[in-house]
Formats: sequence, structure tokens, C-alpha cells
Amino acid sequence: MGQVTTTSTTDLWHHYGRTRHATDRAVPGRFLWTWSQDNGPEAEVLGDLTGRCVGDLGSGAARHAAHLAVHHQPARVIAVDASPAQHAMASDLYGHLAPRLRLVNSDVTRHLHAMADTYDVLYSVFGAVDFTNPHELLPTAAAALRPGGLLVLSTLAHHLGGAPAHTDAQHSEIGAKTPDGEATTMRRWVLQEQVWTKLLDGAGFTRISTERLPGGTGPRAADTLLVTAFRPGQPSS
Repeated sequence: MGQVTTTSTTDLWHHYGRTRHATDRAVPGRFLWTWSQDNGPEAEVLGDLTGRCVGDLGSGAARHAAHLAVHHQPARVIAVDASPAQHAMASDLYGHLAPRLRLVNSDVTRHLHAMADTYDVLYSVFGAVDFTNPHELLPTAAAALRPGGLLVLSTLAHHLGGAPAHTDAQHSEIGAKTPDGEATTMRRWVLQEQVWTKLLDGAGFTRISTERLPGGTGPRAADTLLVTAFRPGQPSS
């Protein structure tokens, strides 16, 4: 996933997705943006990906990236994640999809710094955009896109449990576990839509739009905020 903050380890995603990894090894047949992963818009939000270079920011086990690589004919999908554990799972599940799918174990902001004018499309599905300081990540994302390139992110519209999203660009401390199972915290940015809009505008994006997608019911249900933004300029043909 994205960048994390902790006093004992930098890999707080060691346990995430392990049960599914053991039981579900298929390339997903759908690409979904919502927290519930059972409804709402699909990959059409990204536009026509044929021949495009696509980046998944905080890709986890790379299930979304694998779907795009198999079903949407991009030139390549680069799935970037800072967690060694998530990268290892992604490699085990979808390493055979190379070279169309490239799996990168790296801090996302550092990766984007090295990829100026590379991507046609970048996206984050509750990924690195949620867990990395937006003042650092969003400008590097803009620079890594080609002129006219698209950034799409889905993020929590409010905190799990129902607390409202922040009205400024501050983070929350949320619970996490170390690889040894010890309790710790990591930072997560849960921001109101006008805050995301202001941050994206300040990072150089234009044509910014937001849509709130309703969640289900239950103690961990959540609405999703779907945000799209473009780097200024004309896309290459």
C-alpha cells in the first residue's frame, strides 16, 4: 500500500489480504472503486486504456492492476507498493503477467519522482493516496503524468464508524499491526471533497471532479469519494 508511519517497522501491511491470497488466486473479472467492492462504476472511469501506460499507486496484491493488464489492453500497468509483504503476494499471484504487468516494490512518491512524463493514467483505490502526505504525493503524481494525463482516486468519504472527514489536510492515526502482531498506528488522510479539490488544484491539476458513492450497512461500511483530475495539456495520440 502507501507510505506508513510507525516507530517499529515500515511494513504494517504484512497481514493484510493473506486469507484471500490463500484462497483466491484468480485475476478479478471486475474493477470496482467502492469501499464495499460490490457495486458502482468500473474501469470505464479510466477511459480507453489501449496502448496506454497505467500506474497503480499503492497496489497491494495488485488485483486491480492484474484486471487491467488482462482485460483492457494497456501497453503496460505498473503496480507500485511500499510493502515488501504486499509485493511478495502480488509477485506470487500475478508475476506471470509480465511484461504487461510490472510489479514495483517502492515508496510511491520516490517512484513517481523518477518517472516524470511517463504515465497516461494513474489511479489509487484506497491506496497510496490515502496513506501518504498529499502535499508530497500529488505534485509528484502530476509531474509523472504526461500532458493531459488522468489521475483517479477512490478514498473514504468519512471515517470508518461514521466520523466526518477532515475539513483541512490533516491526517488521522488509525490502528495497525506489526508483522509480529503488536498494535501500532499509521497515518491516513480522510478529507472532505473540497479539501481534495484544493490540494489537487494546488498540485497543478485541472478539470477536477468528485462523486460520492454510497456504501452499504454495518459498523465498517463507508461511502466512497471518487475523484478525477487531469494534468493540463493535450494528451499524446
